[in-house]
Amino acid sequence: MSPVSFDDWMKLDLRTAEILKAEDIPGANKLYKLKIDLGTETRTLVAGLKQYYTKEQLEGKKCIVFTNLEPRIIMGIESQGMILAAVNGDKSKIQILQADGVVDPGWKIS
Repeated sequence: MSPVSFDDWMKLDLRTAEILKAEDIPGANKLYKLKIDLGTETRTLVAGLKQYYTKEQLEGKKCIVFTNLEPRIIMGIESQGMILAAVNGDKSKIQILQADGVVDPGWKIS
């Protein structure tokens, strides 16, 4: 794995967020359409979390979002960021990363 320079690390904009709504995407068996609150704005994300979380488990969950990732069209939906998660070796378990304690949406991760 190649090292990342500190300047490259500083380009990342990671923020705390809250998942407001999780919806099924017609024809997608692994993806949810998520509406997230970043404190100053709401965004839409597409995330491959369906095998690991129910919609009810996601709604209200605090998470960490890579906010300045280039938007990407997935299943016809513009995904405006990426939720960070930890994954075990065989990808049988995924845990969404969360900030320690009660953290409002929009806090910068550094």
